[in-house]
Order: sequence, then structure tokens, then C-alpha cells
Amino acid sequence: MKEYKVVIYQEGLLGSLLLGASKVDPVRFSEFLNSNAEQGWRVVTMEKDIRRMLLLWRREAYLVIMERDR
Repeated sequence: MKEYKVVIYQEGLLGSLLLGASKVDPVRFSEFLNSNAEQGWRVVTMEKDIRRMLLLWRREAYLVIMERDR
């Protein structure tokens, strides 16, 4: 039997406010993925999303779907 988890991974709002746009930091994103892998989670799929904030700022995000055995 499988168990699933859906996570929206995005950087903090500060980068968007200061720079007008915020991209996901690949080092932090790798740490996030490795931390979940240590708990037995495996990425099934993910999708990149650009999220608007207050109509002026953009923030990059990833919708990550993970699974693991129960």
C-alpha cells in the first residue's frame, strides 16, 4: 500500500518584494528533496508554477507529489 504527500515548495516572500521576482534556490530545493527522501518519500511528479503576489510580484514555486510505502 502507498501513501502520498503533496507539497507546494516556494521561496520566501522577501526575494519577491526586493527583486520583483523570486526563483527557487537549487541548493535549498535539493536539501528539501533529500530530507524527504530520508523519510522514505520519492518524487512521483512535479510541476513548476509562477505565482503572482499582490499583482506586482512573482514567485517561482513547485507542486511536488511524493509517495512512499506505508
